Amino acid sequence: MLVVDDSPTEVVVFKKILTKQGYQILVASDGQEGVEMAKKELPDLILMDVVMPVLNGFQATRQLKNDESTANIPVIMVTTKDQQTDINWGMRQGATEYMVKPVSPAELLHKIKALINA
Repeated sequence: MLVVDDSPTEVVVFKKILTKQGYQILVASDGQEGVEMAKKELPDLILMDVVMPVLNGFQATRQLKNDESTANIPVIMVTTKDQQTDINWGMRQGATEYMVKPVSPAELLHKIKALINA
């Protein structure tokens, strides 16, 4: 699983939630690094922040969905951007799910399990 987030604090929170469940975690600290790592590692799922340097999460998700090697990797946008227009835009870029921070660990794990087992 790939976590793309420029906040070290958020990365620690996601790592703690996910490693407890036995998931292996890769981390990228901006959208461009996330796109490159996704193409190289082909993770089962990507947790994507939106507000990041270099490429934001919307741009990174669009690039991943337009590349046939990564187009089928589910992307859960996890961000503080909570406006309906942001949610709609994220889904139009190819996000599979959209969650607003702070996330409920139980809800996050539920969405991850549903996508990985789909």
